[in-house]
Amino acid sequence: MSDEKNSKLGKWQAKYGALVIALSCLCSAIITWGNNWILTSVLGLGVLICGTIGIFDIKRG
Repeated sequence: MSDEKNSKLGKWQAKYGALVIALSCLCSAIITWGNNWILTSVLGLGVLICGTIGIFDIKRG
């Protein structure tokens, strides 16, 4: 039973993990908007890169 749960979790993580990271970067970028421009730009790049990777993972799967 635990192997079945681990395999389902692994499949979900491989398919949607990058999108979850992109979403968390987006939320953090919105929260820190205007306070620290370097952090905001790094998080914005994270949204773009991880979002692109996540979209291509979903299309591939």
